[in-house]
Order: sequence, then C-alpha cells, then structure tokens
Amino acid sequence: MSRRSRDWDESDVRVRPGRGSRPRTKDRPKHADASWGLVVTKDRGRWGVVLDDDSGTPPGDGAVLNCMRARELGRTNIVVGDRVGVVGDVSGREGTLARIVKLADRTSVLRRTADDNDPFERIVVANAELLLIVCAVADPPPRTGFVERALVAAYAGGVTPVLCLTKSDLADPAEFAAEFAELGVPVIVCGVDDPVEPLLDVVGGKVSALIGHSGVGKSTLVNRLVPGADRATGVVSGVGKGRHTSTQSVALPLAGGGWAIDTPGIRSFGLAHVTPETVLDVFEDLAAAIVDCPRGCTHLGPPADPECALDKLEGASHRRAMAVRGLLVTLQDNEDWELDIDRD
Repeated sequence: MSRRSRDWDESDVRVRPGRGSRPRTKDRPKHADASWGLVVTKDRGRWGVVLDDDSGTPPGDGAVLNCMRARELGRTNIVVGDRVGVVGDVSGREGTLARIVKLADRTSVLRRTADDNDPFERIVVANAELLLIVCAVADPPPRTGFVERALVAAYAGGVTPVLCLTKSDLADPAEFAAEFAELGVPVIVCGVDDPVEPLLDVVGGKVSALIGHSGVGKSTLVNRLVPGADRATGVVSGVGKGRHTSTQSVALPLAGGGWAIDTPGIRSFGLAHVTPETVLDVFEDLAAAIVDCPRGCTHLGPPADPECALDKLEGASHRRAMAVRGLLVTLQDNEDWELDIDRD
C-alpha cells in the first residue's frame, strides 16, 4: 500500500513534550515560615544575618548565618542594618547557606551619592537610629564641611545625629562644638583619655552607624564600644590621610544591647538626592516659617532670596535658621569632597 493512500490516525502524530509539568506563574511563595533577623555583613553576593531570639526581640549574640538572596527578590538592594526574612538551613553550621526571601520596610536610610552631580543614590546603612559623626579636634584639624554634610545626610535619612569629638588631649573641643550648638546636635567628647560610658549610655539598645574621615580615631572608638571587635587601626600618614582599615560595613553587638555599625571608607559624600526643604522640615519652627517664602525661594537669604521668611524669625529660631542656612550652603557646593572616610 502506498503511503499516500494509507489511513492516518492519532498514533501517527508525535507531540513534543513540554519543558515542565507545572504551568508558569508570577505568583511568588509566601514563605510564612521565614525567620526574621538583622543583616550584619555584606560581601560579594553573600549576607551575614543574625536571627532574632525566641522572644521576638532584636537579634542577640547568636550565630551569623551565611545567606544568599532568593531569586524572587531579583536585584533588590539589601544592606547592613536591613531586617530580613530567611528560610532554609538556619542552623548557622559551617558550610550551610540560607536564603533571604523577605525585606522589611526601612525606618531610616543613610544615603549618599558619588558627588553632588550624581543622581544615583547609594545606601550606606539601613534602619540606623543614630549617626555617630566621629571628628578629631586636632591631628587632623576638624573639618566643618564634613560634619555639615554628614548632618544633612542624617536629617534627610531620618537618622538622629550625634557629634563625637576625639583627640581631646590635643586641643579643647569646646570651640568646634560651639559651631553646631544652635542645631541642637548632641556632642560627646570621647578621646582616649575620656570615659566611654557617656557614649555607651546614648547608644545602648539602639542601632548606631559610625562615620569619620581619615585619622580621626573611628576604629579606636569602635574598639572601645565593642571590646574584642579588633577593628584595625593605622598610623596617620599625613594631614587627614592614612591607610584604609575597613572595606565593608559590619554591625557589631553592644554588650548592653544594640548594635554599632562600622562603615567602610567613603571617598565622597555627595548630596544630590537632598533638597533644602528636606533639611528644613526636620525643624518644626523653620518648616512652618518657609510656608511664607515666595515661590522658588532657595532659603539662602540675600541677595539671592531677599524675601526669604527665615530672615523674619527672631530669637532662638533665627539663630537656628542661620545655622541651618549654613548646612544649605553645602547643597550648593559642588567641590570634590575627598573624605577618605575610615582610614583610621
């Protein structure tokens, strides 16, 4: 019989099997059994996470889990200080790898840009309650501009700034501290000869991030806050210059509860993501005053803004407004700020 005259049936039809037996879906797993914890390290696609204890309180001194980011999170940015949900092997044993499947909403974010003209924001730390701005009063000389920029970043990110002055044995810190008195920024003198207890009282039970430029003694201060942390310190090789001693952020547990996050070297502290209104809104009296400013006011005062409402304030509010205006000047300053943070 010729092939042309043959009767065909379903046995003659070959159906190519599908690539999978389950239909494709965009639904993601709920992971209701995820364990929550704090991201304490981040390094090349791996995150260290310390889980909450059984009582549901913030993480304690438990084992650090080695974690990867789950595929369903895509390219979600996860940084030190983030609260995350973890599944898989959460025993913390050597060689195990858990998965981060959830990222909690952040309560605060410390951001920077590469420079003042860079629109791309980089998150330095998440969920910090305090920003400890470490500044030496001598050797190297204190940088008002650095402190101003750090204050702006703190205000913009919802973090409470604290000015920590080191090397008080070399110079009187009172004069430099007075420059920020009108802003109401807490100032703690914490040189090597000063007791560290006043600072411990402030940071106890809280998540605090520390930043500071070259040679100011930041790593030394971290080692005092967290005995046994063994953060590397180096000799200052010039005015404001030294060798890098940290390359990644790390959260270290405080003995009395809370965490101290030592940040890596930051060569620039751009503020392209911050507007003057963001800073002014931190202060209730100033936020209320600028409602009466003309449209387009930059709040920098005469001659650029002769009708700025800040100039009509009196007493403490006026003094505070002038101090904040000094911070706003940093938003107009496009100089290349090579801070070289953390060359302690």
